[in-house]
Amino acid sequence: MSFTFTTLRETVQDYTQNDEASFVASIGTFVELAEERILKSVQLNEFQKNSSGTMSSGNQYLNVPSDFLAPFSLSITNNSNFEFLMFKDLDYVQTYTPNPATTGVPKYYAQFDVNNLVLAPTPNASFTATLSYFYRPASLTESQLTLTVGATGSFTNGETITGGTSGATTTVTSTGADTTVSWTAENAEIALLYGTLIEASTYMKGEQDVMAMYNSRFAEAISRLKNFGEAQEVSDEYRTGQIRRQKS
Repeated sequence: MSFTFTTLRETVQDYTQNDEASFVASIGTFVELAEERILKSVQLNEFQKNSSGTMSSGNQYLNVPSDFLAPFSLSITNNSNFEFLMFKDLDYVQTYTPNPATTGVPKYYAQFDVNNLVLAPTPNASFTATLSYFYRPASLTESQLTLTVGATGSFTNGETITGGTSGATTTVTSTGADTTVSWTAENAEIALLYGTLIEASTYMKGEQDVMAMYNSRFAEAISRLKNFGEAQEVSDEYRTGQIRRQKS
C-alpha cells in the first residue's frame, strides 16, 4: 500500500467525513505538518543526502546546499585519499585558527551560519569536498499531474498556467492520474496517515477521544519506524545479531 497526494486526501476525507471546501483546501498543509513531525521524530537514510564541491584556496568558508539542515560528515580528498574533518563548536574552530590567513589542510569544521560552514585551518588548496547532510525531502504535496493543454507537460498541484510571450490562452482538455509518491508515502504510510489526521482533527477541534486515538496510532507507527531507521537500516545481523527485545 502507498499513498499519492490524491489518495491520501481522499482517505483523510473518508476518516473525517468532512468535504467542506476550506477543510479540503487545507489538507495539503496537514500533510506537510505530518511530514515535519516524522522528519523531526526519527532518523532515516531517506533524510540524508550527499553533495560534492570544491573548496576555495584561501577561503575559510564553505557554502552549504540550499536544502541543508544539519551536517552528518564532511570529508576532503587529499592526495587521492578521503580525510574526514572533525565537527566542532564555532568557538573551538575560531580559537584553533584565530588568524584566517593561516592556511593548511583543514582538520576541523563548524557551522558558521545557515548558509556557511567555517574551516580550520583555512584551505591551502582547492580540495574536493564531500558533505553528507540532513535535509527535508520533497513533500508529497508536490506531486505532479500531467495535463493536456494542446501539448503535454507536468505541472505541480495548484500551479497557475500562464501564457507565453504571445499572450495566447488554451484550455485544459484532460488530466492524467496522480502517480507521484514519496518515500514516506510508500514506506511510512501509517505514520503519514495518522500524523495528517492529527492535524486535520486539530483544525476541526475534534473530540478528545478521537485525537487520543490518532496520537496513539501515530506514536505506535513512529516507534516501528524508529526500529527500522535507527536499527535495521544501519546494521546487519552478521555483525550485530538480530534485534532483540527484553522479555515481558
